[in-house]
Amino acid sequence: MTLTRRSILSLASGAAAAGIAGPALAQSDQRKTERSLGDPAAKIVVHEYFSLTCTHCAAFARGTMPSVEKDLITPGKLRFVYHDFPLDQVALTAAMVARTLPPAQYHPFVNALLANQDRWAFARGINTTEEIWKLAALAGMSRATFDQAVADTDLRNWILQQQQADQTKWKIDSTPSFVINGQKHSGEMGYEAFLKVLPAV
Repeated sequence: MTLTRRSILSLASGAAAAGIAGPALAQSDQRKTERSLGDPAAKIVVHEYFSLTCTHCAAFARGTMPSVEKDLITPGKLRFVYHDFPLDQVALTAAMVARTLPPAQYHPFVNALLANQDRWAFARGINTTEEIWKLAALAGMSRATFDQAVADTDLRNWILQQQQADQTKWKIDSTPSFVINGQKHSGEMGYEAFLKVLPAV
């Protein structure tokens, strides 16, 4: 999906409009740590900039990522680093909830969100926050923790600040985008196309 400067500004203004936040969660520092898969010593590091409401990101997660995990991440050849890059308020809320789960649950929960976009993000007449809650509950999150997460302006603003910094540094203008060895590659890729943009593995 394509991003515009107006998109980020609208997210930022939405965060400000949220105003009164619930109590910040005690795990705020942990929620701001890197979310990644693979051996920290892997020679190849791929950074993905993605939005949880991006259908192209969902297609990559569904169609390409399983082979990336099996052939590259599990054998220790590649480390995959996730960067939240929400394109709308719904994706921002979902990203906040995902980061509130223990780090080990981040990847499975993100996969569940991407696999079920039609249920929680795009279905007509739904309350998107309540639909995200249903998936969070399945992941073991309590309602109290969920309510604190979606109201936490500190976490919201941190995600938006990271997003703005990433956009400025890498000129991210669509999702998914990948940065590999300092080179940006934009757009959904099948497995063979993904292999072609990697250094020799």
